[in-house]
Amino acid sequence: MAENSPHRFSLCRLIPLGLLLFAGAAFTLGGGRQYLTFAALAENRGYLQAFVADNGVLAALGYVLIYAALAALSVPAGMLTTLAGGFLLGPWYGALWALVGSTLGATMVFLAARTGLYGLAATAGPRARHLEAGFREDSFNYLVCLRLVPIFPFWLVNLIAGLAGMRLATYVAATFCGMIPGALVYASLGNGLGALIASGQHPDRYMIFRPPLLLPIVGLALLSLLPVGVKRWRGRRREPAQ
Repeated sequence: MAENSPHRFSLCRLIPLGLLLFAGAAFTLGGGRQYLTFAALAENRGYLQAFVADNGVLAALGYVLIYAALAALSVPAGMLTTLAGGFLLGPWYGALWALVGSTLGATMVFLAARTGLYGLAATAGPRARHLEAGFREDSFNYLVCLRLVPIFPFWLVNLIAGLAGMRLATYVAATFCGMIPGALVYASLGNGLGALIASGQHPDRYMIFRPPLLLPIVGLALLSLLPVGVKRWRGRRREPAQ
């Protein structure tokens, strides 16, 4: 069956997505979030730095798997995890492995969401089907924009992409590319985390919303939608002629 071929919505198809949501809720309610704090990172920094120094590639692989698992469970820890990557692995490798881990985790959610939700728009009327088709037609540009702008929740973007039935290769490429600016910002901040810890300060988690950083990212988001706007404009110009 083709990757984007339509299928009927079925509650049975929601099982993979439901399992991920259940596991995420169990992790949170079980107290897992207590280990995902700046205080926990500061407290264990000596052990973590020694582990990375002694295990190199294994440490990087473990970081990717942990990041992927947290992203797959939709645990809101992306900022801290990317900071930790920059702190332990350096700004460039930290950003790279954060991108790999977050893309892997997001892809798991996307596949579960596409399995369970794709076809749901068909039951919501022609308007919803039209929006779904429009998103899917220019899915790469739309998803890059959604990933670039940090106001859209990570888990919600995954669900939207799954609902629209995006192609897997397009989803992976757009997700990776769209998260590059944010990963570089937080990994660079994480690279200087040692000095912040030594001085007893906390990183500014909202620094990405400051105009000098946010405005260029928003500009990139708008630029990613430019091809869509040009295509729509050309389509409207052709309609009267036809």
